[in-house]
Amino acid sequence: MWLSYQDWFLIVNALALTIFSLIMLYSLQINIHQEGFTPASRQWLFAVLGIIGFFVLSGINFRFWADYYKVIFILSAFLLIAVLFLGPNVRGATSWLVIAGQRFQPVELVKLGMIIFFARFFSIHGRHKDHLTKDLIVSGLLAALLIGLVMLQPDLGSAMLLFAIWFGMALFLPLKKKTLIIIFVSLAVVGGIFWQFFLHDYQRQRLLTFINPERDALGTGYNIKQSMVAIGSGHLLGKGLGLGSQSQLNFLPEQQTDFIFAVVAEELGFVGSSAILLMLFALLWRMHAIAKKTQDSFGNFFILGTMVALAAQIFVNVGMNMGIAPVTGVPLPFVSYGGSSLLSIWLTLGIVNSVYLHSRTSVFGEEE
Repeated sequence: MWLSYQDWFLIVNALALTIFSLIMLYSLQINIHQEGFTPASRQWLFAVLGIIGFFVLSGINFRFWADYYKVIFILSAFLLIAVLFLGPNVRGATSWLVIAGQRFQPVELVKLGMIIFFARFFSIHGRHKDHLTKDLIVSGLLAALLIGLVMLQPDLGSAMLLFAIWFGMALFLPLKKKTLIIIFVSLAVVGGIFWQFFLHDYQRQRLLTFINPERDALGTGYNIKQSMVAIGSGHLLGKGLGLGSQSQLNFLPEQQTDFIFAVVAEELGFVGSSAILLMLFALLWRMHAIAKKTQDSFGNFFILGTMVALAAQIFVNVGMNMGIAPVTGVPLPFVSYGGSSLLSIWLTLGIVNSVYLHSRTSVFGEEE
């Protein structure tokens, strides 16, 4: 009986995207003879853990997380500090922790923690319009703390996503025009400071290459060029699973993660890549429908934050595959290889489903 109340549109859509990811990972392994724990096997493991976690969190009333939003923020900061000291250095970044022999990226859980924290923070302080500017500054400083810790790894893509979560959720507040102008001017100033003093040279080069890919076609612009070749070669129906020359012959770097969309476009063509985008947009549409129905301010902000996080990842990943966004290592939700990302998304959707199941009660935003 409990299963009959689940949001099966949400569940089936997420399952379809997960299965799609597994198929694409297997297609990349067809011509690679690899023994042991392959990427597809690892993705299977985290998919199972994520689905179990989805139903566990679905059964917990989502209001439970609002009561511990401060603790969740502290734990998020602790995770980011821990990875700086305990994480192995992989290609110049300390972004992972090793748990039971498996690498895990803590920032993926921090994204969920950040959504919970600001959903509760804005549901409380968003009602006090007289102090909204001050509360917005406080929230921005708290977001900057987590973003700064991520930049120390360094992980520009994840830092950008954390910023997008805070900024996107803040835009749903009843802000005055004067406040908006102050925000945009402040962001421009902070952006200039980051560019000058905090970005590494290779990160600046990636952003400059985004503006002009031809400036270093064999260096920082190589990935983008190969991705666009792969997408264009897929035509309408693609070359077939395991038959993509750019991906299977390793002309396309980071095929399983950053440039998985190019692999989909090359092997399954316009039809396959359109199908994956339609499923992702259907997921966003479903969450929007749930948010419209709930009268709970925390639940509403949580779903809006989740939508912002997913939409930002979709835009940046597909954009960098097509040369219209800088290459920043942002995964395509569900589809890119990455157990941490897949697990985090399923857990987040578990809380979204809990909002769907439990939001028929009184308005939590008015309770203290």
